[in-house]
Amino acid sequence: MIADIVDGELNIPFERLFVFGAGGFGREVAWLAEQIYGPRYAIEFVIDGDQSERPISRLPVRILDELVVEPSDRFVVAVGNPSARQKIVERCRQKGLAETILVHPRSEVSQFVSFGQGSIICAGVIATVDIDFGEHVHVNIDCTIGHDVKCGAFTTLSPGVHVSGNVTIGSRVFIGTGATIINGSPGKPLMIGDDAIIAAGACVTGPVSEGALVAGVPGIRKR
Repeated sequence: MIADIVDGELNIPFERLFVFGAGGFGREVAWLAEQIYGPRYAIEFVIDGDQSERPISRLPVRILDELVVEPSDRFVVAVGNPSARQKIVERCRQKGLAETILVHPRSEVSQFVSFGQGSIICAGVIATVDIDFGEHVHVNIDCTIGHDVKCGAFTTLSPGVHVSGNVTIGSRVFIGTGATIINGSPGKPLMIGDDAIIAAGACVTGPVSEGALVAGVPGIRKR
């Protein structure tokens, strides 16, 4: 069996991992899980009932409403939209599923990084020190996260995002591919509010209000 590791402590071991979402990112997350666990452990996709149930990437596909859940089963949600991910997590919990954490073996993460349950950390990520990821955060390939960063629940960092030190990111924030977040300062972090959207390639140099859309270099509020 494989066991969850949270704050250095082992939780209940599990044998089967469900990946909700069988699109592009879902297939990447399934590959990530295979990189961690190898072929010895069951990895299966979970989808809604209005989608095809044919095998994807040679892995079985299950319907969420029809799952027979074992106490040792675990899940992650491979859906990029933060609000949609939050709703799916609640549905999975209602089915009796418990989440786990996936950290790719080719990421560089210090011992001073904490993970909320359901977090997914992809290949090529560098996370330095005193970083706190909330539950079900996605950190996609080749992101870098500097010191003293807090990242709220259900936030998405798309591929190639760079977050400098002393930054606080709210919940359900979506940061597009290649965006850069400039550093705050000790005791005065750069703040990005809940439900904000940072467009691909943007350079954020100042605080971002809750629900704002920021784009451009330097980043300018568009709504």
